[in-house]
Amino acid sequence: MEKGQKINHLLNSQPQGVVYLSSWLTENGFSTQLLNRYKKSKWIYSVGPGAWMRKGDTPTYQGAIFALQEQANLNIHPGGKTALSLLGKTHYLELTTNQVTLFGGSEEKLPAWFSKYKWNVKVNYISSSFLPPKLGLQTLEQGAFSLSVSNPTRALMECLYLAPKKQELVECYELMEGLNNLRPKQAQELLEACTSVKVKRLFLYMAEKAGHDWFKFMSLKNIDLGKGKRSLVKDGVFISKYQITVPKPLENYE
Repeated sequence: MEKGQKINHLLNSQPQGVVYLSSWLTENGFSTQLLNRYKKSKWIYSVGPGAWMRKGDTPTYQGAIFALQEQANLNIHPGGKTALSLLGKTHYLELTTNQVTLFGGSEEKLPAWFSKYKWNVKVNYISSSFLPPKLGLQTLEQGAFSLSVSNPTRALMECLYLAPKKQELVECYELMEGLNNLRPKQAQELLEACTSVKVKRLFLYMAEKAGHDWFKFMSLKNIDLGKGKRSLVKDGVFISKYQITVPKPLENYE
């Protein structure tokens, strides 16, 4: 009776599609021996070292991220273009539903079970602390549970962090064009906390070029834009105000 109550409590403790981490289960009174007994009884199955799933349930990458956020207290989250897509901010741009971009702190790694599992999407993971881990995240409902994802301002800054090698600058600008209702206070806070000179200069250049009303409320004197020129591409156009060289198609974009 007690065994049945314990396993039922376990199976009902998390939403459908969510992975159960061994570390979290141990903290909640489920020993490795007990978990192996549940496995033999076909109540749960392993999705990799340190991760379990209830029988009959299939893990989703969102459910795996939920486990990392809620059970392991990691800052790994959907960011960049993936976050903008989830928030409905990509508009007419082509949605790359076959891959997702996740960001985490410089000291955080995706667990081996997550990296090796065959999700229905390609997972791109970027480990960096160019922005504070908790700043600029918002809660987004994903069916039976909620995830922390980058808000539009942080997401665009993450896109710029990947540019120009992993994200086209013209596409970043097209994304910026769609963000006409950002909160200037929110953008100011993130820009002041950002440690990437490239990201800050590009963000301000694009916001000004797009002619957004919220840009007028930005205080550039409080944002450290570093010193010296930054050349992002060869044979580009030099923008003297922000000391950056950008691609000609970007500067000529209308």
